[in-house]
Amino acid sequence: MSDLLPTATIQQRILFVRGKRVLLDSDLARFYGVTTFNLNKAVARNPDRFPEDFVFTLTPVEGDHLIFQIGISSSAHGGRRKPARVFTEQGVAMLASVLRTERAAAVSVALIRAFVRLREMLADNRQLAAKLAALERQLATHDGAIRELFAAIRQLLSPAPTKREIGFHTALPRPRPKP
Repeated sequence: MSDLLPTATIQQRILFVRGKRVLLDSDLARFYGVTTFNLNKAVARNPDRFPEDFVFTLTPVEGDHLIFQIGISSSAHGGRRKPARVFTEQGVAMLASVLRTERAAAVSVALIRAFVRLREMLADNRQLAAKLAALERQLATHDGAIRELFAAIRQLLSPAPTKREIGFHTALPRPRPKP
């Protein structure tokens, strides 16, 4: 199953909403091989298995942010007509018991592993940042060049939103029009 659903693919889909790492219902439906409608219907049929800390519905403002950030189609263009649901790690684990297919069980294992790997990566980053701060305190009496080096490393460690350029780019310079 790991070949069908690589951890990197899952990690790219994990969002940070309301202080929690979550996955969209549409992404989960794609992973599980069901429609978003059927996934949400299964959740609605089992409300006792999905408390508010397992799954919640995005507010219109949060939905607008997602439309802007990740390109979800708006309802005006044939996209979502209802607000998206998002599932926490616990909600993802509960989905396997509701969907009850072999694929659902295998996908849930892959999804939980992706959440765990992401948590480990964040912990490693925090530990590295703490070690860097301790080393910086020890070397505080040295040149400003060392401080600049630490600032550059700290900037590399901090998560920064990446902008993807749109369009076709070549390495060759554009020819200038002749007057």
